[in-house]
Amino acid sequence: MAHFRTTKAAVKIHALLDLRGNIPSFIHISDGKLHDVHALDMILPEAGAIYVMDRGYVDFARLYGLHQAGAFFVIRAKSNLNAHRVYSTATDRTTGVIADQRIALDGHYTSQDYPIHIRRVRFRDLENDRTLVFLTNQTTLPALTICNLYKNRWQVELFFKWIKQHLRIKTFFGTSENAVKTQIWIAVSVYVLVAIIRKRLKLDVSLYTLMQVFSVTVFEKASIESLILQTVDSSGPVMDYNQLNLFSY
Repeated sequence: MAHFRTTKAAVKIHALLDLRGNIPSFIHISDGKLHDVHALDMILPEAGAIYVMDRGYVDFARLYGLHQAGAFFVIRAKSNLNAHRVYSTATDRTTGVIADQRIALDGHYTSQDYPIHIRRVRFRDLENDRTLVFLTNQTTLPALTICNLYKNRWQVELFFKWIKQHLRIKTFFGTSENAVKTQIWIAVSVYVLVAIIRKRLKLDVSLYTLMQVFSVTVFEKASIESLILQTVDSSGPVMDYNQLNLFSY
């Protein structure tokens, strides 16, 4: 899908994951040249929603657009952020939160793009020995909640990892734009259907287990619950196909 090369190609999936069910609510497939931040232009902001993003989406004009739409954001700050502290709120450092501040942007363009105060939260991650800085327009939630919201962004990485590992998205059967997009959409659709089934039936099994069950019982006339129960209760295969045991004594 990269038009400037004939031997190699790059493809990007820009995804918005609804953490209430780990189901993507927006996906855009582009070539490798499209910068991540442009995906924000394709999303219709939902008032009251909290959008959690990594540093690749730092664009203060677009973030201010989310704010004006009544939506909230939590995003990692870049190290070269040009801003000054307006005032600070007391924090409990035993939680890892070392600063909860209101700041004003000082950059010539950024101060115009985001003309109001923004909240900055510093968190000390002792487990990985690093300090994380978050920016948000959400001013009512506790600082530790803001940090935990960003921690949940890892679900996006797990979503992509799961698709690559279990839906064979590493190898493409075709190289045209239509073939690549079709295969990606099929993989995402399978993921969404399995995730919806798991959520609606309140199944206490992993998506991987569900995929394994479906792969060998797709033509079986039995309820999903009974197949899952059989899988949990049995230490052997999901179904008994009366295969000969080559290693019986």
